[in-house]
Amino acid sequence: MQDDELQKLVERISLESFGKPFKHRAYFNGRLKTTGGRYHLKDHNIDINRKTADVISKDELIGIIKHELVHYHLHLAGYSANHRSKEFKQLLKAVGGSRYAPNLKAKSTIYYLYQCTNCGQIYRRKRRVNISRFVCSKCRGKLKLVKKE
Repeated sequence: MQDDELQKLVERISLESFGKPFKHRAYFNGRLKTTGGRYHLKDHNIDINRKTADVISKDELIGIIKHELVHYHLHLAGYSANHRSKEFKQLLKAVGGSRYAPNLKAKSTIYYLYQCTNCGQIYRRKRRVNISRFVCSKCRGKLKLVKKE
């Protein structure tokens, strides 16, 4: 998904769920790591974590967009856009937005698959293994990288 597709999606969700247009800019931000998205109070733009479009489902992405749109519409209406405010909680529940960002680390973990060239034992690791230094624990044979999952 590209930035222009995200912009159209945010505009459509804003009209369907809130009945109000989204007149600012929505874009992906690759620097976001721990949050699903962010609403900027100064320029009213919304940026979404780049990994969310790649890793999570479309329904979870829509939940994140609705969450940020709740901040957007409440702030422009003059209400508090804090997570703990009564208006925020009510509007978020009414539109069906997600309260918390999904766990992206669990879904995007890369695994390395190693196999012993002698006995065929398979090793699955989260970190790379130095195959010139480590050997098979069963037969002391050499390891080879089969694939990166």
